[in-house]
Amino acid sequence: MAEQLDERALLQDGQIPVLPSSRRSGQTILITGATAGLGAEFARQLAGQGHHLVITSRNPHQLVAKAQGLEAQYGITVETLTADLSTTEGVQVVAARLRAPEQPITMLVNNAGSGLATEFHESEVEDELAMLRLLTEAPMLLSHAAIQSFLARGGGRIINVSSVAGLLPEGSYGAAKAWSVSFSRWANTRYKPEGVTVTALCPGPVRTEFHTRAGIDTSKKPRWAWMDAEDVVREGLTAAAEGRGVCIPSRRYRSLMTAARFSPDAVLERFSRIEPKRGKGA
Repeated sequence: MAEQLDERALLQDGQIPVLPSSRRSGQTILITGATAGLGAEFARQLAGQGHHLVITSRNPHQLVAKAQGLEAQYGITVETLTADLSTTEGVQVVAARLRAPEQPITMLVNNAGSGLATEFHESEVEDELAMLRLLTEAPMLLSHAAIQSFLARGGGRIINVSSVAGLLPEGSYGAAKAWSVSFSRWANTRYKPEGVTVTALCPGPVRTEFHTRAGIDTSKKPRWAWMDAEDVVREGLTAAAEGRGVCIPSRRYRSLMTAARFSPDAVLERFSRIEPKRGKGA
């Protein structure tokens, strides 16, 4: 375990303080794509609550560094799984951990994701398929493994990180996220009476490295449109604890999505259309 950090430093900038040892009896939670963005924030907040973690990523070096930092800061244990969830092999590794009876998983956060910076007609079909596997096939297969395990153990929770794009006409990315919303609404209704809740978390654009990594130009997005990862995750965890099927963080976006129901698709599509960075895409 890495060297312990000064606890006083953890109280700055709204960071979650280290929990006393008497409160470190949390459950074990699995987070996919946990080394950056919303996944890293989920890991931080859940570790701060005293939960032990299983985190996944394609990059083993980033995984080890993230695990060591969380263990040192919060005094919990972190297990790492190197897995590319756009591949069958990667999904199988994570699904096997969800089914394992030792140190059973009690919550799954399906967070791993990616986007494309090109228009649908200009993208490579292989890239479209890889994104589809990551955004729909992997969460479906992992949810299947988790729900089977949770039902056998008497309960559990799933958070599917979706997007307001899933509530709008927004290309193949939005279509994939729409699957997540629809599935979560149904699964929560179906399995909640048996102790298993499923929540789709649908934020607007979040201040993370997601758009930069995808090569998407965000310079035209107004400042009011952006959300903070800390707020998004906090609201998502609250919604999951309350057993809600869908969570749209912030009143601002809840109001916008209500208005979107009555707006023409042509207007919504133009508003939500992505813009590639210079030198990428068209």
